[in-house]
Amino acid sequence: MKFQIPREPLLEALQKAAGVIERRSTLPILANVLLRLKDGRLTLIGTDLEIELITHLPIQAAGEPGETTVSAKKLLDIVRLLPPQTQLGFSLKDGKTLEIQAASASFKLATLPADTFPEFTLHGSAITAYVRDERLKKLLAKTLYAMAQQDVRYYLTGLLLELDGSAIRAVASDGHRLAWCEAALESEVEGHYQPLLPRKGVQELMRLLKGDQTALRLRLTANNIRLELEEEIFSAKLIDARYPDYRRVFPKELSRRLTCNRQALKEAISRVSVLANEQHRGIRLDVSEGTLRLSAHNPEQEEAEEQLAVSYVGEPFTVGFNAAYLADAVSHLDSETIQLSFAEQTLSCLAEDPQDPCVRHLVMPMRL
Repeated sequence: MKFQIPREPLLEALQKAAGVIERRSTLPILANVLLRLKDGRLTLIGTDLEIELITHLPIQAAGEPGETTVSAKKLLDIVRLLPPQTQLGFSLKDGKTLEIQAASASFKLATLPADTFPEFTLHGSAITAYVRDERLKKLLAKTLYAMAQQDVRYYLTGLLLELDGSAIRAVASDGHRLAWCEAALESEVEGHYQPLLPRKGVQELMRLLKGDQTALRLRLTANNIRLELEEEIFSAKLIDARYPDYRRVFPKELSRRLTCNRQALKEAISRVSVLANEQHRGIRLDVSEGTLRLSAHNPEQEEAEEQLAVSYVGEPFTVGFNAAYLADAVSHLDSETIQLSFAEQTLSCLAEDPQDPCVRHLVMPMRL
Protein backbone atom coordinates (compact mmCIF):
# COMPACT_ATOMS: atom_id res chain seq x y z
CA MET A 1 0.00 0.00 0.00
CA LYS A 2 1.34 3.41 -0.98
CA PHE A 3 -0.34 6.80 -1.37
CA GLN A 4 -0.12 10.54 -0.71
CA ILE A 5 -2.78 12.72 0.89
CA PRO A 6 -3.11 16.27 2.28
CA ARG A 7 -3.19 16.67 6.06
CA GLU A 8 -6.58 18.44 6.44
CA PRO A 9 -9.02 15.88 4.97
CA LEU A 10 -7.10 13.03 6.61
CA LEU A 11 -7.23 14.75 10.01
CA GLU A 12 -10.99 15.27 9.76
CA ALA A 13 -11.58 11.64 8.79
CA LEU A 14 -9.30 10.35 11.56
CA GLN A 15 -11.08 12.44 14.18
CA LYS A 16 -14.42 10.94 13.16
CA ALA A 17 -13.13 7.36 13.10
CA ALA A 18 -11.28 7.74 16.40
CA GLY A 19 -14.50 8.93 18.07
CA VAL A 20 -15.97 5.42 18.05
CA ILE A 21 -12.77 3.62 19.09
CA GLU A 22 -12.35 2.49 22.71
CA ARG A 23 -8.85 3.30 23.91
CA ARG A 24 -8.95 0.79 26.78
CA SER A 25 -10.12 -2.23 24.85
CA THR A 26 -8.81 -5.67 25.82
CA LEU A 27 -8.42 -6.48 22.11
CA PRO A 28 -5.41 -4.65 20.61
CA ILE A 29 -6.97 -4.60 17.12
CA LEU A 30 -9.87 -2.47 18.41
CA ALA A 31 -7.45 0.36 19.23
CA ASN A 32 -6.52 0.49 15.55
CA VAL A 33 -8.07 2.19 12.54
CA LEU A 34 -8.24 0.23 9.30
CA LEU A 35 -6.73 1.92 6.24
CA ARG A 36 -7.75 0.49 2.86
CA LEU A 37 -6.69 1.87 -0.51
CA LYS A 38 -8.74 0.61 -3.44
CA ASP A 39 -9.86 2.09 -6.77
CA GLY A 40 -8.27 5.46 -6.03
CA ARG A 41 -10.15 5.84 -2.74
CA LEU A 42 -8.86 5.64 0.83
CA THR A 43 -11.26 4.07 3.31
CA LEU A 44 -10.88 4.50 7.10
CA ILE A 45 -12.83 2.26 9.48
CA GLY A 46 -13.08 2.51 13.26
CA THR A 47 -15.13 0.27 15.55
CA ASP A 48 -15.65 -0.82 19.15
CA LEU A 49 -17.75 -3.88 18.15
CA GLU A 50 -20.93 -1.96 19.01
CA ILE A 51 -20.49 0.99 16.62
CA GLU A 52 -18.68 1.27 13.32
CA LEU A 53 -17.80 4.31 11.25
CA ILE A 54 -16.58 4.13 7.66
CA THR A 55 -15.32 7.24 5.92
CA HIS A 56 -13.98 7.62 2.38
CA LEU A 57 -11.36 9.98 0.98
CA PRO A 58 -10.37 10.41 -2.69
CA ILE A 59 -6.70 9.93 -3.58
CA GLN A 60 -5.73 12.17 -6.48
CA ALA A 61 -2.29 10.75 -7.25
CA ALA A 62 -2.09 7.12 -8.29
CA GLY A 63 -1.13 4.84 -5.41
CA GLU A 64 -0.57 1.19 -4.72
CA PRO A 65 -3.68 -0.55 -3.33
CA GLY A 66 -3.56 -2.46 -0.07
CA GLU A 67 -4.82 -2.44 3.51
CA THR A 68 -3.55 -2.50 7.07
CA THR A 69 -4.45 -1.35 10.58
CA VAL A 70 -2.52 1.07 12.75
CA SER A 71 -2.98 2.71 16.16
CA ALA A 72 -5.73 5.30 15.78
CA LYS A 73 -4.47 7.46 18.64
CA LYS A 74 -0.85 7.55 17.47
CA LEU A 75 -1.76 8.27 13.86
CA LEU A 76 -4.23 10.96 14.90
CA ASP A 77 -1.67 12.62 17.19
CA ILE A 78 0.95 12.63 14.42
CA VAL A 79 -1.36 14.13 11.82
CA ARG A 80 -2.84 16.65 14.28
CA LEU A 81 0.59 17.97 15.33
CA LEU A 82 1.88 18.43 11.79
CA PRO A 83 1.79 21.95 10.27
CA PRO A 84 -1.25 22.91 8.16
CA GLN A 85 -1.16 22.17 4.43
CA THR A 86 1.37 19.36 4.92
CA GLN A 87 1.42 16.64 2.27
CA LEU A 88 1.73 13.16 3.80
CA GLY A 89 3.15 10.09 2.12
CA PHE A 90 2.19 6.63 3.38
CA SER A 91 3.98 3.40 2.54
CA LEU A 92 3.47 -0.10 3.98
CA LYS A 93 6.79 -2.00 4.28
CA ASP A 94 6.87 -5.81 4.53
CA GLY A 95 3.23 -5.78 5.63
CA LYS A 96 4.35 -4.91 9.18
CA THR A 97 5.44 -1.27 9.31
CA LEU A 98 3.64 1.83 8.08
CA GLU A 99 6.07 4.57 7.13
CA ILE A 100 4.86 8.18 7.02
CA GLN A 101 6.77 10.99 5.33
CA ALA A 102 5.71 14.57 6.07
CA ALA A 103 8.02 17.40 4.94
CA SER A 104 11.19 17.00 7.04
CA ALA A 105 9.61 14.50 9.47
CA SER A 106 9.25 10.74 9.18
CA PHE A 107 7.49 8.15 11.32
CA LYS A 108 7.32 4.36 11.49
CA LEU A 109 4.27 2.75 13.07
CA ALA A 110 3.66 -0.90 13.91
CA THR A 111 0.65 -2.47 12.22
CA LEU A 112 -1.71 -5.40 12.70
CA PRO A 113 -3.11 -7.45 9.79
CA ALA A 114 -6.29 -6.09 8.24
CA ASP A 115 -7.82 -9.56 7.92
CA THR A 116 -8.21 -9.72 11.72
CA PHE A 117 -10.11 -6.43 11.87
CA PRO A 118 -13.81 -6.94 12.79
CA GLU A 119 -16.07 -5.30 10.21
CA PHE A 120 -19.84 -4.96 10.48
CA THR A 121 -22.11 -6.93 8.18
CA LEU A 122 -25.89 -6.62 7.98
CA HIS A 123 -27.41 -10.06 8.52
CA GLY A 124 -30.94 -10.91 7.52
CA SER A 125 -33.47 -8.90 5.56
CA ALA A 126 -33.26 -5.12 5.83
CA ILE A 127 -35.88 -2.41 5.43
CA THR A 128 -34.81 0.85 3.82
CA ALA A 129 -35.99 4.37 4.59
CA TYR A 130 -34.85 7.85 3.63
CA VAL A 131 -34.75 10.86 5.98
CA ARG A 132 -33.30 14.33 5.57
CA ASP A 133 -30.15 15.08 7.53
CA GLU A 134 -31.62 18.18 9.19
CA ARG A 135 -34.72 16.28 10.34
CA LEU A 136 -32.75 13.44 11.88
CA LYS A 137 -30.44 15.91 13.60
CA LYS A 138 -33.43 17.72 15.07
CA LEU A 139 -34.89 14.43 16.33
CA LEU A 140 -31.68 13.63 18.19
CA ALA A 141 -31.03 17.18 19.41
CA LYS A 142 -34.49 17.47 20.97
CA THR A 143 -34.43 14.13 22.78
CA LEU A 144 -30.98 12.75 23.59
CA TYR A 145 -30.70 14.85 26.78
CA ALA A 146 -33.42 12.72 28.39
CA MET A 147 -31.59 9.38 28.01
CA ALA A 148 -30.56 7.77 31.28
CA GLN A 149 -26.85 7.96 32.14
CA GLN A 150 -26.87 4.69 34.07
CA ASP A 151 -29.84 2.55 34.93
CA VAL A 152 -30.53 -1.10 35.74
CA ARG A 153 -33.24 -0.76 33.11
CA TYR A 154 -30.55 -0.68 30.45
CA TYR A 155 -33.03 0.05 27.67
CA LEU A 156 -33.46 3.55 29.16
CA THR A 157 -29.81 4.32 28.37
CA GLY A 158 -30.70 4.17 24.68
CA LEU A 159 -32.88 6.17 22.33
CA LEU A 160 -35.95 4.78 20.59
CA LEU A 161 -36.11 5.59 16.87
CA GLU A 162 -39.61 4.71 15.74
CA LEU A 163 -40.47 4.30 12.05
CA ASP A 164 -44.16 4.18 11.26
CA GLY A 165 -45.51 4.77 7.77
CA SER A 166 -44.34 8.22 6.68
CA ALA A 167 -43.22 9.30 10.15
CA ILE A 168 -40.03 8.87 12.15
CA ARG A 169 -39.97 9.60 15.88
CA ALA A 170 -37.29 9.81 18.54
CA VAL A 171 -38.13 9.03 22.17
CA ALA A 172 -35.86 9.16 25.21
CA SER A 173 -36.58 8.82 28.92
CA ASP A 174 -34.75 8.23 32.18
CA GLY A 175 -37.91 7.42 34.13
CA HIS A 176 -38.27 10.97 35.50
CA ARG A 177 -38.79 12.77 32.21
CA LEU A 178 -39.54 11.95 28.59
CA ALA A 179 -38.63 13.73 25.35
CA TRP A 180 -40.54 13.08 22.12
CA CYS A 181 -40.00 14.47 18.63
CA GLU A 182 -41.49 13.57 15.26
CA ALA A 183 -40.48 14.25 11.65
CA ALA A 184 -41.43 13.09 8.17
CA LEU A 185 -39.65 10.42 6.17
CA GLU A 186 -38.85 11.04 2.52
CA SER A 187 -40.72 7.86 1.61
CA GLU A 188 -43.13 5.60 3.48
CA VAL A 189 -42.11 2.32 5.08
CA GLU A 190 -44.39 -0.67 5.32
CA GLY A 191 -44.90 -1.70 8.90
CA HIS A 192 -43.95 -0.39 12.32
CA TYR A 193 -40.34 -0.57 13.59
CA GLN A 194 -38.79 0.45 16.92
CA PRO A 195 -34.99 0.14 16.83
CA LEU A 196 -33.30 1.08 20.11
CA LEU A 197 -30.00 2.89 19.57
CA PRO A 198 -27.18 2.75 22.16
CA ARG A 199 -26.24 5.97 23.93
CA LYS A 200 -22.74 6.20 22.47
CA GLY A 201 -24.09 5.59 18.98
CA VAL A 202 -26.56 8.45 19.35
CA GLN A 203 -23.83 10.83 20.52
CA GLU A 204 -21.48 9.90 17.67
CA LEU A 205 -24.24 10.13 15.08
CA MET A 206 -25.15 13.59 16.37
CA ARG A 207 -21.58 14.73 15.72
CA LEU A 208 -21.66 13.41 12.15
CA LEU A 209 -24.92 15.01 11.04
CA LYS A 210 -24.54 18.37 9.29
CA GLY A 211 -28.11 19.62 9.52
CA ASP A 212 -28.50 20.13 5.76
CA GLN A 213 -31.04 18.99 3.18
CA THR A 214 -29.19 15.79 2.21
CA ALA A 215 -31.41 12.70 2.08
CA LEU A 216 -29.80 9.91 4.10
CA ARG A 217 -30.45 6.23 3.49
CA LEU A 218 -31.34 4.28 6.62
CA ARG A 219 -31.13 0.49 6.57
CA LEU A 220 -32.52 -1.52 9.46
CA THR A 221 -32.25 -5.21 10.35
CA ALA A 222 -33.30 -7.07 13.48
CA ASN A 223 -29.93 -6.38 15.16
CA ASN A 224 -28.30 -3.45 13.38
CA ILE A 225 -28.95 -0.02 11.98
CA ARG A 226 -26.92 1.59 9.20
CA LEU A 227 -27.03 5.18 8.02
CA GLU A 228 -25.38 6.16 4.77
CA LEU A 229 -24.34 9.78 5.08
CA GLU A 230 -22.81 11.95 2.38
CA GLU A 231 -19.22 10.95 3.21
CA GLU A 232 -19.57 8.33 5.95
CA ILE A 233 -21.37 5.10 6.71
CA PHE A 234 -22.47 4.78 10.34
CA SER A 235 -23.51 1.39 11.77
CA ALA A 236 -24.55 0.39 15.28
CA LYS A 237 -25.76 -2.74 17.04
CA LEU A 238 -29.22 -2.22 18.47
CA ILE A 239 -30.02 -2.71 22.14
CA ASP A 240 -31.78 -6.05 22.45
CA ALA A 241 -34.76 -4.98 24.50
CA ARG A 242 -38.35 -3.87 24.12
CA TYR A 243 -38.93 -0.21 24.90
CA PRO A 244 -41.89 0.55 27.19
CA ASP A 245 -45.07 1.92 25.60
CA TYR A 246 -44.25 5.61 25.94
CA ARG A 247 -47.74 6.62 24.76
CA ARG A 248 -49.19 5.49 28.09
CA VAL A 249 -46.96 7.98 29.91
CA PHE A 250 -48.50 11.04 28.26
CA PRO A 251 -51.44 12.24 30.39
CA LYS A 252 -54.83 12.16 28.74
CA GLU A 253 -56.43 14.96 30.77
CA LEU A 254 -54.55 18.26 30.68
CA SER A 255 -57.07 20.77 31.99
CA ARG A 256 -54.56 23.21 33.48
CA ARG A 257 -52.62 25.16 30.89
CA LEU A 258 -50.46 28.24 31.09
CA THR A 259 -48.39 30.11 28.55
CA CYS A 260 -45.32 32.19 29.35
CA ASN A 261 -42.13 33.61 27.92
CA ARG A 262 -39.64 30.77 27.47
CA GLN A 263 -36.47 32.75 28.18
CA ALA A 264 -37.93 34.45 31.25
CA LEU A 265 -38.98 31.10 32.72
CA LYS A 266 -35.61 29.52 31.98
CA GLU A 267 -33.72 32.34 33.68
CA ALA A 268 -36.07 32.33 36.69
CA ILE A 269 -35.56 28.58 37.18
CA SER A 270 -31.78 29.09 37.08
CA ARG A 271 -31.85 31.88 39.67
CA VAL A 272 -34.26 30.23 42.09
CA SER A 273 -32.53 26.83 41.93
CA VAL A 274 -29.32 28.35 43.31
CA LEU A 275 -30.83 27.97 46.79
CA ALA A 276 -32.54 24.63 46.18
CA ASN A 277 -31.64 21.56 48.21
CA GLU A 278 -28.37 20.34 46.65
CA GLN A 279 -29.42 16.70 46.89
CA HIS A 280 -32.89 16.89 45.38
CA ARG A 281 -32.68 20.17 43.41
CA GLY A 282 -36.40 20.68 43.94
CA ILE A 283 -38.25 23.94 43.23
CA ARG A 284 -41.87 24.77 43.96
CA LEU A 285 -44.33 26.25 41.47
CA ASP A 286 -47.38 28.10 42.77
CA VAL A 287 -49.74 28.85 39.90
CA SER A 288 -52.63 31.29 40.15
CA GLU A 289 -54.47 33.50 37.68
CA GLY A 290 -51.91 35.57 35.78
CA THR A 291 -49.00 34.62 38.07
CA LEU A 292 -46.40 31.89 38.42
CA ARG A 293 -44.38 31.98 41.63
CA LEU A 294 -41.19 29.91 41.78
CA SER A 295 -39.55 29.22 45.13
CA ALA A 296 -36.89 27.05 46.71
CA HIS A 297 -35.30 26.50 50.10
CA ASN A 298 -32.54 24.37 51.60
CA PRO A 299 -31.56 22.86 54.98
CA GLU A 300 -29.56 26.03 55.80
CA GLN A 301 -32.90 27.89 55.96
CA GLU A 302 -32.04 29.88 52.84
CA GLU A 303 -34.86 30.78 50.48
CA ALA A 304 -35.36 32.11 46.96
CA GLU A 305 -38.54 33.33 45.31
CA GLU A 306 -39.43 34.90 41.97
CA GLN A 307 -42.70 35.76 40.23
CA LEU A 308 -43.50 35.68 36.54
CA ALA A 309 -46.48 37.04 34.65
CA VAL A 310 -48.18 34.18 32.79
CA SER A 311 -51.40 33.55 30.94
CA TYR A 312 -53.46 31.23 33.15
CA VAL A 313 -57.11 31.09 34.12
CA GLY A 314 -58.35 28.51 36.62
CA GLU A 315 -58.02 27.20 40.14
CA PRO A 316 -54.69 27.84 41.89
CA PHE A 317 -52.43 24.82 42.36
CA THR A 318 -48.97 23.95 43.66
CA VAL A 319 -46.48 21.43 42.31
CA GLY A 320 -42.78 20.63 42.70
CA PHE A 321 -40.18 19.67 40.09
CA ASN A 322 -36.52 18.89 39.81
CA ALA A 323 -35.10 22.22 38.64
CA ALA A 324 -32.65 20.70 36.17
CA TYR A 325 -35.32 18.49 34.56
CA LEU A 326 -37.73 21.39 34.14
CA ALA A 327 -34.99 23.67 32.81
CA ASP A 328 -33.94 21.04 30.24
CA ALA A 329 -37.49 20.68 28.98
CA VAL A 330 -37.87 24.45 28.59
CA SER A 331 -34.44 24.83 26.97
CA HIS A 332 -35.23 22.29 24.24
CA LEU A 333 -38.14 24.33 22.93
CA ASP A 334 -37.55 27.07 20.36
CA SER A 335 -40.41 29.55 20.29
CA GLU A 336 -40.52 32.72 22.34
CA THR A 337 -43.78 31.70 24.03
CA ILE A 338 -44.27 28.16 25.32
CA GLN A 339 -47.15 26.24 26.84
CA LEU A 340 -47.02 24.21 30.06
CA SER A 341 -49.90 21.78 30.60
CA PHE A 342 -50.46 19.91 33.87
CA ALA A 343 -52.23 16.59 34.36
CA GLU A 344 -55.36 16.75 36.45
CA GLN A 345 -54.33 14.05 38.93
CA THR A 346 -50.54 13.65 38.91
CA LEU A 347 -49.65 17.25 37.93
CA SER A 348 -46.98 15.98 35.56
CA CYS A 349 -45.94 18.80 33.23
CA LEU A 350 -46.07 18.67 29.43
CA ALA A 351 -43.92 21.42 27.91
CA GLU A 352 -44.79 22.24 24.29
CA ASP A 353 -44.07 24.73 21.55
CA PRO A 354 -47.39 26.12 20.24
CA GLN A 355 -45.72 26.68 16.85
CA ASP A 356 -44.20 23.20 16.62
CA PRO A 357 -46.50 20.33 17.69
CA CYS A 358 -43.81 17.80 16.70
CA VAL A 359 -41.86 18.38 19.94
CA ARG A 360 -43.04 17.40 23.44
CA HIS A 361 -41.24 17.20 26.77
CA LEU A 362 -42.82 15.55 29.79
CA VAL A 363 -41.52 16.08 33.35
CA MET A 364 -42.77 14.11 36.33
CA PRO A 365 -43.44 16.02 39.57
CA MET A 366 -41.54 15.48 42.79
CA ARG A 367 -42.57 15.69 46.43
CA LEU A 368 -40.98 18.60 48.24
